Amino acid sequence: MSIQTRRQRERAERERMIIAAARDLAEAEGWEAVTTRRLAERIEYSQPVLYSHFKGKDAIMAAVAVEGFADLAADLRTARTSAPDAACALAEVGKAYTAFADRRPALYDAMFSQAVDLPFATPQAPAALQAGFAEFAEAIRPHAGDDDLGLLTETFWAALHGLVTLTRAGRLPREQHDRRLAILLARFTR
Repeated sequence: MSIQTRRQRERAERERMIIAAARDLAEAEGWEAVTTRRLAERIEYSQPVLYSHFKGKDAIMAAVAVEGFADLAADLRTARTSAPDAACALAEVGKAYTAFADRRPALYDAMFSQAVDLPFATPQAPAALQAGFAEFAEAIRPHAGDDDLGLLTETFWAALHGLVTLTRAGRLPREQHDRRLAILLARFTR
């Protein structure tokens, strides 16, 4: 093993440590508590080391968001592929999405609410974002008919996101969430 290979491996490990520390701190205390100073303390490296990996907190948050999209895509894939039929697959994807948002609120915020410099809905979007969208599209495909699959997928995702966001903010009563989700699913599976 060359010295350069070892250094690359060590650098990648430091990046993983920074991202993991940011995720943990955000889940425990919220994104406002995530600072480069606190992250440096948690991973036991200096702030300049963090800046050698990321331009600042926004870049760290973008890296966390990309990881979150990879996690979400995996959850959606599991939900979709374990369902017995197309209607159940869409329902399971909807449940998996809302469960993800409930289980990982700070991660969800990094992905959808915080200002991150990531290209969405373009070919330049990171692979993890494209994978999440692809899982939604595969669940929607059997119900698309003559509709544009991409637009229909965006509409379904936007509706789910709206339900999650409004429920999390207390704008919609949580106890009616399952009924709202059932109504949404019924509209897409007719």
